[in-house]
Amino acid sequence: MATAYDFEALQISGKPVALRQFEGKPLLIVNTASACGFTPQFVGLEELHKTYGDKGLVVLGFPCNQFGAQDKGSNDEISEFCQLNYGVSFPMMAKIDVNGGEAHPLYQWLVKEAPGFLGTKAIKWNFTKFLIGKDGQVLKRYAPTDTPASLAKDIEAALAG
Repeated sequence: MATAYDFEALQISGKPVALRQFEGKPLLIVNTASACGFTPQFVGLEELHKTYGDKGLVVLGFPCNQFGAQDKGSNDEISEFCQLNYGVSFPMMAKIDVNGGEAHPLYQWLVKEAPGFLGTKAIKWNFTKFLIGKDGQVLKRYAPTDTPASLAKDIEAALAG
C-alpha cells in the first residue's frame, strides 16, 4: 500500500527531496498561492510549524498557479515573497500542478486517497490541506476555508497517534 513517504518532490530551491526522510512524522501538505484571498493563511501555517514542528509535525507548502493564476512568479520569487511577507520557515516545494494530466504524483495519490466533496478527485482551490498520519496515510482533507488554527486538535491527535 502506498504512503505519502513513497513520493519525491523538488524543494523550492530545485533540490530533490524524498518524503521518506519524514517517515514516522505527521505531515500537513498544502497547495499554496501568493496572491489569493487565503494567502494570509501562511501566518497560521507558520504558527502550526512553530508550535508543533519540534513535536514532529512537518508542514509542506506546494505553490500552484492553477487557480486564478494566483502564483505566477518563479520559485525564487515565491520563496522570497513567503519569507519577506509571512516569515515562512517551513519547507516550501517547487511550484507544481495539483490537477490534470500534469498533476504531481503526490497530489494524484492524495485526491485518490481523500476525495473532496461528493467524491471529487480534484483540488478545488488554493490552500486545500491534507493531514498525513505517522504511518504515511491520509487522515483528513480540509477545505481552503478551514483555517490552520482549526486543525490543531487533529494535529495533536496525529502527533499522539
